[in-house]
Amino acid sequence: MSTLQLTWRPEDLLADEEVAESLIAGGVRCHGGFRADGTYVPPRTKHRIPAIRAWQEAHREAFGTEVLAAPLELWPEPFPNVEQTRYLLREGVRGPTITILTRIGTVEGFGSMIRFVHPGDLQRFFAEPIEGTALAHLDRGLFEAHARDEAGWGDEAGHDRMWFAARDLAFERPPTADETETMLVRMGIRPPDGRPLTPEAMRSAAEAMRRFPDLDLQLEMMVRRMISLLFIEVSAFHIFRWAETVLSDTELVAGDGEAARIVSCIRADETPHVEYLRTALTEMRDRTFVGESGRRIAGAEVIGTLWDELLAQSLGPNREHARRTAIAEVEHALEGNRRRDEILERFFALGPRTEEGNAGGTGEREVMP
Repeated sequence: MSTLQLTWRPEDLLADEEVAESLIAGGVRCHGGFRADGTYVPPRTKHRIPAIRAWQEAHREAFGTEVLAAPLELWPEPFPNVEQTRYLLREGVRGPTITILTRIGTVEGFGSMIRFVHPGDLQRFFAEPIEGTALAHLDRGLFEAHARDEAGWGDEAGHDRMWFAARDLAFERPPTADETETMLVRMGIRPPDGRPLTPEAMRSAAEAMRRFPDLDLQLEMMVRRMISLLFIEVSAFHIFRWAETVLSDTELVAGDGEAARIVSCIRADETPHVEYLRTALTEMRDRTFVGESGRRIAGAEVIGTLWDELLAQSLGPNREHARRTAIAEVEHALEGNRRRDEILERFFALGPRTEEGNAGGTGEREVMP
């Protein structure tokens, strides 16, 4: 019989490991810190990482299946890629890189919204028991830990301000525009006219996306949100690699590599997010959903349908939109530059002009050490 601890209090999953030194980024105290040997310790992981590992092991024992893999290689490299970004910086074109870092920080701040995504007691939606699972702890610490990691808590800065600190160190506090409204529109939270969506409009939009009419609408929206977040987190690992490489180049950016160190800490913080999301989604996949009429729906059907739809959306329209936006930023930054055409030609020569030929492989891997 397994002796794994599978039930945790919210305060356990929000507990920090003691550190010898706090993380200070650009003069701002951030979450996390460093052990005496200099090893970085992500926030709220004293029990969260052991708990996730225990839930994964318990699931394997109970169901004989592996946890959903994080498909890192399905995402192509970021655009602009490292060499394209370095080239722009060598030409003195800093605006696109500064804007990318600003938008990343802005999106991270929206991560706090995950704490509001929950349809209540989840057990009523499943035929099998869920106690002692990551699924049962979503509103018992996991969503809240994720929210605090992304947007900070109390006096400690989270990933939003950490990205801004990295940007300001690397580019010596450049003037930047607030990207909040732009990102609200891009994320579908606010329409292009800038007016907040009414509750009726939000429900109508959710109904339009619905794939399982017999399931509780809030439940399906929660599952959608979790899958979307997983894909955002997975694709972000490529962004981290891009940012760490660019921001560590002391010939092109300021800060003596400190900005890259901040990004490496953020990358370490994101790993538990990927792990709890894929664990809870696996637990749902291998169970049976109970519809509002009492109808039973195989978890593999629900998770598989939404997974395939959202993966196609992420790798297709979302990726293409981000690419078009990035190109527009580069073109805007070159307005009035006498060498505009020459710089653009060289810029595109350093990477594919379209997504064709820029896709990654099809391998999958786990990401939590």
